[in-house]
Amino acid sequence: MTAKLELRAGPARLVLAPEVGGAIASYEWNGLAVLRSATPAALASAEVRDFASYPLVPFSNRIAGATLHWRGAAYPLPRYLAGHPHAIHGNGWQRSWEVVGRAPQLATLELVHDAEGARALEWPFPYRARQTFALAEDSLVLTHAIENTGPSAFPFGLGWHPFFPRTAATVLGFHARGVWETDATQLPTRLDAVPAGWDFSRARPIAHTALDHCFAGWRPPAVARWPGRGLSVSIGADAACGHLVVYVPRDGDHLAIEPVTHMTDAFNRANAGQADTGTRVLAPGETFSCTMHLSVSAASDDASRV
Repeated sequence: MTAKLELRAGPARLVLAPEVGGAIASYEWNGLAVLRSATPAALASAEVRDFASYPLVPFSNRIAGATLHWRGAAYPLPRYLAGHPHAIHGNGWQRSWEVVGRAPQLATLELVHDAEGARALEWPFPYRARQTFALAEDSLVLTHAIENTGPSAFPFGLGWHPFFPRTAATVLGFHARGVWETDATQLPTRLDAVPAGWDFSRARPIAHTALDHCFAGWRPPAVARWPGRGLSVSIGADAACGHLVVYVPRDGDHLAIEPVTHMTDAFNRANAGQADTGTRVLAPGETFSCTMHLSVSAASDDASRV
């Protein structure tokens, strides 16, 4: 059974699973699931993809062909999804994290990646990552940091992959400048204006929308609401997270709203000369951090503005 760490603040309850990718198992407010809760089967199997949220480090989404091309070298990466041609979500979600700080409403998890031996195949550059979870009665603040512990600079990105409950009546709202169209393997092909069917600048029910796309020029917050539950969640992030991945599987019972620092396959595209990918480079000894916050409230069902 998965070992769990629980935080409480008034009506809020957060359960972490450090050994399962540094993931969140559940986040509840007044007994309502803010994030999709891991089922007993998911807890027993430690299948991180079925948890409430997990960290994205040292990159978000996909790297084409599971190969990082960087400064004249090519680095093969693992394909964590069977049958999928690309690397996805870095290696942090596949590793056990250590609890390095704990209080009733605060926890800090750490992952040390030494990039030695077989670990070098996960990601060729060593780093230390930290996640901090600060729980309040009506909010959850998550801070994500990465430190370059090696001798060479490397490209990196950070983000979160929170899953929210979904019904046909779930309301979604967010502003974005554009969206990356994709090929059949979810790699970006071109940046377009947001089409009407994917325009949630005025919050509205997602109904049978299907999405797995990266939106550029995201202006926080995004909002999610559940008619009949009287629950609203505002998803915010700092300026470093200029991209938003929205994953809405067709007719599924969940959706993901993912603040991230870069577009899909950003590093390979930046290496090839593309601008505005969101790629950042971490120098030896340097640390970078960013923050996501979830704000929860009891909201009326007819609110329609982001």
